[in-house]
Amino acid sequence: MGNIQIEEVKIKIEGELDSKELFGSLDGNLKVLQDNYEVNIFQRQDEIILQGTDAVQAGEVIEELLGIIRDGEKLDGQTVNYVIRLKEKGLSYMNNRSNNDIICFTHRGKPVKPKTIGQTSYYNCIKNKDIVFGVGPAGTGKTYIAVAMAISAFKNKEVEKIILARPAVEAGERLGFLPGDLQEKVDPYLRPLYDALYDILGRDSTLRLKERENIEVVPLAYMRGRTLDNSFIILDEAQNTTREQMKMFLTRLGFGSKAVVTGDITQIDLPRGKRSGLIDAFNILEGTKGVEFCFLKDTDVVRHPLVRRIINAYEEYDKNSTEEQD
Repeated sequence: MGNIQIEEVKIKIEGELDSKELFGSLDGNLKVLQDNYEVNIFQRQDEIILQGTDAVQAGEVIEELLGIIRDGEKLDGQTVNYVIRLKEKGLSYMNNRSNNDIICFTHRGKPVKPKTIGQTSYYNCIKNKDIVFGVGPAGTGKTYIAVAMAISAFKNKEVEKIILARPAVEAGERLGFLPGDLQEKVDPYLRPLYDALYDILGRDSTLRLKERENIEVVPLAYMRGRTLDNSFIILDEAQNTTREQMKMFLTRLGFGSKAVVTGDITQIDLPRGKRSGLIDAFNILEGTKGVEFCFLKDTDVVRHPLVRRIINAYEEYDKNSTEEQD
C-alpha cells in the first residue's frame, strides 16, 4: 500500500480581509469546503494554510472565493458549492460568472438575478425570444426566474397582464372530493406559483393585482379558447401536459405577448402510456424561429446542496437499472 501524500498550500491574504468574509457565519463556508475535500484549513496571521490530500484543489477554490470577495460579492454556502461544482468540471467561476443584471427586487428589497451560468443563459433567452422552454431538474430556478421576469415586464409596462398556469394532473375524479369551490379545489396545484409571487411581490400586492386581474393563476384547462395579447404567460410543470394540451397552450399566444414553459422531464406524473407534451414539443419545435429551448443542469441547482446529490443519485440509479434491463 503506497503512502498517502499530505500536501500543504499557503495562500497570502490581504490585511484588511476579515476571515469571517471567507469562512462565513459560524465557519459555514469552511464547513462546505471540508465536506467536499480532504483538507484542514486554518488562518495564521496573513496566510490561509491548507493541509491534506486535497489541499491543492481546495486552494484553487479559495483563490476563486477571494476573487469574489475582492469584487464586492457576498459569499454564502450556495456560492461556495457552485464554485466547487464548476471546478469539478474544469471551469472557473471568475471566467464564467453570471451577469450582474438585476431582474427585479423583492418586496423586501433583495435583488433577484441569475446565480449560475445556466440561469444567465435562461435569463437571456427569455429576454430575447417570444417562446422559451426552460427544462431542468428541481431547484434550478426555472419557475422563480420566469416569474421574476414576468413581474419585471409588468412593472416596466411591457405587458398588461401576468398569467401563470399549471396542469392539474390529478384533477379528474379526485378533485370532486376536495372541499370548497372550484378555485379552492385547484389552488393546491398552483401553490408553487403563489409562493414565487408572494416572495417577490409580497402577499398583499399579489392579491391586489389578482383582484384587478393583472395577475391570473389558473389551471391549464382555463386557457382553452382564449387569445392572450400583451401578456407574460408561464406554463409550469409542463412535463405533465399531453401533446394536445401543449399545442393548445402554445397557440394561445397573442400580439405583444411572451410565453415561458418550464418543466423537468425526469418527473413526469402522467398516467402510463400518456406521452409528455414537453418531450413532444422539443421533437416538433426544435429549430423553429422565435422558439428557444434552454436546458439547466445539476450545476444550476440553487437549493440545499443535498438536492443536487439526490438528483445525481436518482439519475445514477435509473441509469444502472436501465443497463441491467438491457
